[in-house]
Formats: sequence, C-alpha cells, structure tokens
Amino acid sequence: MSIAVVLLTIAVVTVVAVLAAAGAGKLARLDGATYPTALTRAALTFTGVLTLAAAITAALATLLA
Repeated sequence: MSIAVVLLTIAVVTVVAVLAAAGAGKLARLDGATYPTALTRAALTFTGVLTLAAAITAALATLLA
C-alpha cells in the first residue's frame, strides 16, 4: 500500500509540474517571448515545481519521523 501511495504522489507531482511548465511557456509566448526563451521559462518552472515538492517532502519527512 505504501509503495502505491508513493508512486501515485510522484505521478501527481509530475503532472502538476508539466502543467505549470506548459502554462508558463504559453504565457511567455503570449507575452511575445521567442521560442527559446519560452522553453527556458517552462524548464525553469518545471524544475522549480519539482524542487519545491522535494523541499516539502524533506520537511514533512523530518516532522513525521
């Protein structure tokens, strides 16, 4: 059961990160940015969401352990 929860959580975080990155890229493109700039902003957003998820996981792990 525990592994299933971990895998589902990883899947949800990945989907949220991809959606946030797509939104950031689209907004950058609508703002008039070039494709490389929009892709860079999307990549930064994707890594930012994953970093935030990792930080929250680490904080919760120390509190629950």
